[in-house]
Amino acid sequence: MFYYLDERGATTQVGSLLILERHPGGLDYPTLLSTVESRLQLVPRYRQKIREVTLGLARPVWVDDREFDITYHVRRSALPSPGADDQLHDLVARLMSRPLDRTRPLWEMYLVEGLADDRMAILTKTHRALVDGHEALEINQIIVDDTREPPAMPEDLWLPDREPGNGELVVGAITDVLTRPWEMVDQVRAATNQVTSVGQALLGAARRVETVMKMATSSAPPSPLNGGTAPARRFTVASCSADDCVDIAERHGCAPNDVILAAIAGALRRWLLSRERAVDQVETVRAMVPMSAYPADDEAIDSGADLDAQGSGAPRDWMAGGLYGFVTDLPVGEPNPAVRLSQVAQLAERHSHSNRRSPVGEPWIPEIGPATLHAMTARVAASLSRRSFNVPITIARGPRTAQYLAGNEILAVYPVPVLVPNRALSVGLTSYNGRIYFAFNADRTVMWDVGAMSEYLTDSFEELLPRTR
Repeated sequence: MFYYLDERGATTQVGSLLILERHPGGLDYPTLLSTVESRLQLVPRYRQKIREVTLGLARPVWVDDREFDITYHVRRSALPSPGADDQLHDLVARLMSRPLDRTRPLWEMYLVEGLADDRMAILTKTHRALVDGHEALEINQIIVDDTREPPAMPEDLWLPDREPGNGELVVGAITDVLTRPWEMVDQVRAATNQVTSVGQALLGAARRVETVMKMATSSAPPSPLNGGTAPARRFTVASCSADDCVDIAERHGCAPNDVILAAIAGALRRWLLSRERAVDQVETVRAMVPMSAYPADDEAIDSGADLDAQGSGAPRDWMAGGLYGFVTDLPVGEPNPAVRLSQVAQLAERHSHSNRRSPVGEPWIPEIGPATLHAMTARVAASLSRRSFNVPITIARGPRTAQYLAGNEILAVYPVPVLVPNRALSVGLTSYNGRIYFAFNADRTVMWDVGAMSEYLTDSFEELLPRTR
């Protein structure tokens, strides 16, 4: 489904940006190569590519890439002097704008050197079709460690399987149709119009999408964020203290996630005003917000049970791919920050789970890391009707203590969220080691000034602090 969702201007790839210290004698390109290569045994799919079946007779299949070349996927780049953060963000935007090579495994990684203050960066870029949270995680999740000393890895003796020929794939497709005839109609549709109908090829996926559509049918308000999507991107980041966020939440009697959404609402308000645009006091921006992760009820899904009846406490909740969340309105027209936070909390309360008032990004499935959650959320955004929201926002909880890559401490973790077609902005955030790291991925033609969102977000967050002290 997600393999076919690539469109001009909206490639379906998710990324992660790690900022690292440059430890003496630490990470260089050969070390990164060996680290990644030794960990690929944990995610075998990263050595596989996609083969399409002739005439679209069946779903594409994963096959081992017999010509797999680690140096093609792990690359090296450098920033010109002075190596400012803005230069790094421009590089990230350019790299994420380029589509992945479909004849190879659908991922890339970049070691970016020359960053100021004796730092370096790792950018990962992975197609949504590759990251499913089960057989394949986002790759930066498997190359980082909890300690400065990397653990020993067993020797990886990978031998690729023989790649099937076109005849074998066609025979397999015909056999598949004969043994599962209920899918034949969906496969015929995929052959005639793969981009719009490939989601029907999997009965379970189609049922999930149908449920999502029914649960988010109302149209989002008109907004400059609804513009068409061009290939070029702009990218910027911001951060704030997780302790300050929790303190604000406790003093206002709301959830930390409410504080995050209110800060984003304030930043969007400032952006709209910077365009010399009249902002009515009741104006809103509708956000798609997966608030938590839960395992899907696989047994119920396999038995064909009605998804409307499982897992969600009320019809206003939606579920896709095991993620729960909601669509809510951000009151960008409200000038008072405290009132704005109260409105966000009241709206979110309508969709709350019993454990919503937990630390930032919780509840959490330990085996699914933040980068993988961002990728899975991109799948949800693709499944949801584009008319139902203006901006997707992903909230994920990362490790509470420092992590390391080949002995180098990771100083910051930023997601690079997927930009949804016909939406000019996507927001992702991850809590890590006492701070919350925000990332804004935007359409360059609509939000050429997205760099200002860093200042707008910081100001919006800080204006809540004096009221809590």
